[in-house]
Amino acid sequence: MRGAVRATWAVGERVAGGRARGRRAAGRRAGWTCAVCAGAVLVAATGCGGGGAGRGGPGVVSASWGDPQNPLEPANTNEVQGGKVLDMLLRGLKRYDPRTGAAENVLAERITSTDAQHYTVRLKSGWTFSNGEPVTAKSFVDAWNYGALIDNGQKNAAFFQYIDGFARVHPSSGAPTAKTLSGLKVTDDRTFTVALNQKFSSWPETLGYAAFMPLPQAFFRDHDGWLKRPIGNGPYVVESYTKGAVLKMRKWKQYPGPDPARNSGIDLQVYTDADTAYTDLLSGNLDLVDDVPAAQLKNVKADLGDRYLNQPAGIIQTLAFPMYDPKWGRKGMEKVRRGISMAIDRKQITKEIFLNTRTPATDWTSPVLGDKGGYRAGLCGDVCVYDPVKARRLIKEGGGIPGGRMTITYNADTGSHKDWVDAVCNSINSTLGNDRACVGDPVGTFADFRNRLSARKMTGPFRAGWQMDYPLIQNFLQPLYYTNASSNDGKFSDRDFDRLVNEANAAPDTGRAVAKFQDAEKVLAQQMPAVPLWYQNGSGGYAERLTNVSLNSFGVPVYNEIKVV
Repeated sequence: MRGAVRATWAVGERVAGGRARGRRAAGRRAGWTCAVCAGAVLVAATGCGGGGAGRGGPGVVSASWGDPQNPLEPANTNEVQGGKVLDMLLRGLKRYDPRTGAAENVLAERITSTDAQHYTVRLKSGWTFSNGEPVTAKSFVDAWNYGALIDNGQKNAAFFQYIDGFARVHPSSGAPTAKTLSGLKVTDDRTFTVALNQKFSSWPETLGYAAFMPLPQAFFRDHDGWLKRPIGNGPYVVESYTKGAVLKMRKWKQYPGPDPARNSGIDLQVYTDADTAYTDLLSGNLDLVDDVPAAQLKNVKADLGDRYLNQPAGIIQTLAFPMYDPKWGRKGMEKVRRGISMAIDRKQITKEIFLNTRTPATDWTSPVLGDKGGYRAGLCGDVCVYDPVKARRLIKEGGGIPGGRMTITYNADTGSHKDWVDAVCNSINSTLGNDRACVGDPVGTFADFRNRLSARKMTGPFRAGWQMDYPLIQNFLQPLYYTNASSNDGKFSDRDFDRLVNEANAAPDTGRAVAKFQDAEKVLAQQMPAVPLWYQNGSGGYAERLTNVSLNSFGVPVYNEIKVV
């Protein structure tokens, strides 16, 4: 933790301090801040407001969370923790059904096209932002133009690459020659048109993702003010945020949508250790966790009974390589990367560490997609099967592990990552007959870990878990492995892969699109920029005072449906 007083913000307050959250000491939860009467300054204190119970008042749910990497701009949020907030704060053209994952219209009255390339979007009437501004076609067009423009440095800019004019607002080099996307046109308050630069039959299904959310004019008039207290059109409003401690969401009583909050609010409590959060849940100091630590899996059913949640989710864990580092990205190293994959005993790790709450991965997507959605077991081939003899041969043929030793970097604050990283390294070391060939490299917090990834500071493989943004095979492949894509942290680039993705997106129907995406997966099997490890279930647990608790198909709690007894 950086110093005794932490920068905070609430209604009317200013933000200060850096983006990376501070470390906490000795397994304690991050410290609290207390508000002193209306308009007073927030100051650091311990045990304030309820003896550390972590509950924000009648009807408010306290849930474990981690600070997001970036400010909560929709086009700049591409990680899970920030995504949880945006899903409560904003509503877009579509939303993914919590049960089925199907993309359903929310603000969109209809989205039509005669050629899968030129679309007309018609909005429903009656929607406003929480500050009273109406949600109009301009709210979407301005937000998308902001997200696409290279000057704004938005991590999700690549989601707009199929709209005409993207190359001019977001050139691969040099300054932009336009400020707005030529493919977006507002025709009236409730209608806008979108011209894509190629056919993309499933494009409407992507529009529930955060990058496509609308923004009020307040975002542009007072950008700094909006970042300090984001304004949205979803079932919750942001009341306050103390970095490293808690983000408080409160029910927006005037929310016009079909999925209002059924509780008074959500207090997202920052934890840098999943075991501490779980202990707080059992001791009555926390209402909800959505990450049961691996060490507690053997006890969780006895501890929580039917308040333990465990279900398939669109989540895959992989081990990615820094392809920008010549030691790992040079020609011929694909043999070493493939050999490392074959050196990992997935079946033993998922059984011993995760008690079969994970399933060994045989491709780069998720079984929740189903056959029609693009999942096909075994696309990774024998490279995802444990075979120490072949692993040793491939690693030797490729020139060996660079320097004879590799580190696996991971964030140590969530996900029981140390347990499985140590197990993966033990498997690799056993295969190679070298106890020091592989070691774990923990980074204190998720935000710090993400910042190191963004700065291209990885010198060896790193944890690269992926939770789907929308239930399409495209979302498991393009954002992660397409050249310069938004979440391509390893900076993999392959012309054949990119070509196949482009052809898949241009396919006239889902069946042909899926076939092309699966061909693209075969390129990954040859190049192995990331090793598929296992498919992950969503897991969680909750206090007795909560009811109607569930996880969606993304493995995230459906916060707005939770009731407090």
